[in-house]
Amino acid sequence: QVQLVESGGGLVQAGGSLRLSCAASGRTFSYYAMGWHRQAPGKEREFVAGISRSGDNTHYADSVKGRFTISRDNAKNTVYLQMNSLQPEDTAVYYCAARSGYGGVYVPSAFDYWGQGTQVTVSS
Repeated sequence: QVQLVESGGGLVQAGGSLRLSCAASGRTFSYYAMGWHRQAPGKEREFVAGISRSGDNTHYADSVKGRFTISRDNAKNTVYLQMNSLQPEDTAVYYCAARSGYGGVYVPSAFDYWGQGTQVTVSS
């Protein structure tokens, strides 16, 4: 019911910044809480950041607090992830996902729709 397309990934040096974007189409964007997740080679997919339908509430994994910021622009049907002070351990495929359920749940399995992912590689 909603299609998600990520963009903005790439190669960056340690200490640098990237901004990921996720463009949504289909069902009304504001219907969904949104999240960013990542998966590094050989590891489980992990939650990174989430934002409520209105954008009033956000939640972050401890590993990215103070460095990453999630935001959304419902008028543009887009969610963003601003990533600062990137480190090699942030290297992963980053996925945008939508959640139609209610309540604060911050694990990948709680999200219903997924984008294709965008690669973020941080070099030392």
